[in-house]
Amino acid sequence: MGKLEGRAAIVTGGAKGIGRHYSLALADAGAQVMVADIADGGDVVKEIVARYGQGAAESMRFDVSDEEQVKQLVAHTVERFGKIDVLVNNAALYATVQEQKLAEIDVKTWDAVMAVNVRGPFLMAKHVAPHMMARKYGKIINIGSGTAFRGIPWLLHYSTSKGAIMSMTRSLSRELGEYGICVNTLSPGFTLSDTVMEQNPTHVAHARDVTIQRRALKRDAYPPDLIGALVFLASGDSDFITGQTIAVDGGAVNT
Repeated sequence: MGKLEGRAAIVTGGAKGIGRHYSLALADAGAQVMVADIADGGDVVKEIVARYGQGAAESMRFDVSDEEQVKQLVAHTVERFGKIDVLVNNAALYATVQEQKLAEIDVKTWDAVMAVNVRGPFLMAKHVAPHMMARKYGKIINIGSGTAFRGIPWLLHYSTSKGAIMSMTRSLSRELGEYGICVNTLSPGFTLSDTVMEQNPTHVAHARDVTIQRRALKRDAYPPDLIGALVFLASGDSDFITGQTIAVDGGAVNT
């Protein structure tokens, strides 16, 4: 039996990139998974269903920054699976965000990053938490970034948004702890997902070598490197851990 047998999970941004690996990993651990993304998650669902049968997963297209669409997603997930045990706040603008100096970042781009990367997790927590509170149990896993520890040039908007995520985790853990809800941040280092490799080669070229030099473990990071920590935070193994940031980055930062 998997560690997440009988659990129901939402993965935002779960159709592509690292999010796809999160969706598959939770299903592999036994969870029923709602693959929620602005992109079509049908292929991921087909892969999960082929392994684990009908009812193991479903997908829904939505915009995480739109409150009405978030409400619809949450309602549909509860209707489909009967509950929500795990929320993975993964949806974010990153792979398509181009490196820009401070003076070059326009307000439209700044607001778009904040809408998805900060407002989105807030809205998801706002509408998922009441279902967890009613059952006195839940796991909220916010996806952070090593950029929030270091600060890096030319990605001020993205780094700022991930700093907000770390603060959100701390505050939510205090507010929701009395209901048995654990809220933690999983903070990947620079990870070579297919989306960032394809969509942002300039950033990859700038970040790859210097990132490896910062690490205690001198190699690239790939999405499977994040799976152990994700399943740990989603499972009963972490029932007395909350408000924490777990960096999975080969030792680039020491938390």
